[in-house]
Amino acid sequence: MSNKIKKPLVIKIGGAILAETSALLALLKVIKQEQDRIVVLVHGGGCVVDEMLAQAGFATHKKQGLRVTPNEQIPLIVGALAGSVNKRIVAQANSIGLPAVGLSLTDGDMVHCQLNDKELGAVGLPHPHSSLLLDQLIAQKFLTVICSIGSLSNGQLVNVNADDAAVVICQLLNAELLLLTDVEGVRDAQGCYLKSLNKTQAQQLIDQGVIAGGMTAKVNAALTAAQHLRRSIAVASWKNPEKITAFLSGNFKDNSIGTRILPH
Repeated sequence: MSNKIKKPLVIKIGGAILAETSALLALLKVIKQEQDRIVVLVHGGGCVVDEMLAQAGFATHKKQGLRVTPNEQIPLIVGALAGSVNKRIVAQANSIGLPAVGLSLTDGDMVHCQLNDKELGAVGLPHPHSSLLLDQLIAQKFLTVICSIGSLSNGQLVNVNADDAAVVICQLLNAELLLLTDVEGVRDAQGCYLKSLNKTQAQQLIDQGVIAGGMTAKVNAALTAAQHLRRSIAVASWKNPEKITAFLSGNFKDNSIGTRILPH
């Protein structure tokens, strides 16, 4: 493995890791240790968004694990994700000597979006467009931190599911994907963590209500990525930095970290 050129790695983060400075710093230190691996961070920040919306008097609604985004909430969501969350991650990276740059999906015309299901409001479906800016930042050894805010062809800003955002950046870079979550992976009907999961198995667990809420969106995004990239996608916990280190260095077995989502 050490003689092979390692593919870039896109790591998607969100949830509690963004609320715990120590956990975020632990992940950034792991990334810094692996200087020979190109890493791009993609993030959401639902907990921060929920807090800001509540303070402004807005309620939060979700449909099948996906945030419903009325147009009037977009300024707050953009401020939370492209502003507060993104710049905090960048600042933490810079504080440990890991030079970082914060972007949104629309910067550098990286990603084009079309409007998703109208019942979700101002939510975009992302499509890869140009890796020029990203390639230049990577060449200069910057850690690129990308938030899940995109735009439509008319310039309207839209919210994008962060798992979908990570998938589209993977497509731009032909990269591997690691979806970090608060749990060790995807559970089966008995509550045991699965080592691997394919589309048929996933649909059965969704139909049974075993996979539900945010995990539904995460698994569907991983299945999409696995199919497009023709390789398995890892869904794992951010609470095990040693496993992430092994993943980054390439010293891992396919079943040694979280659940591997398999291509069709």
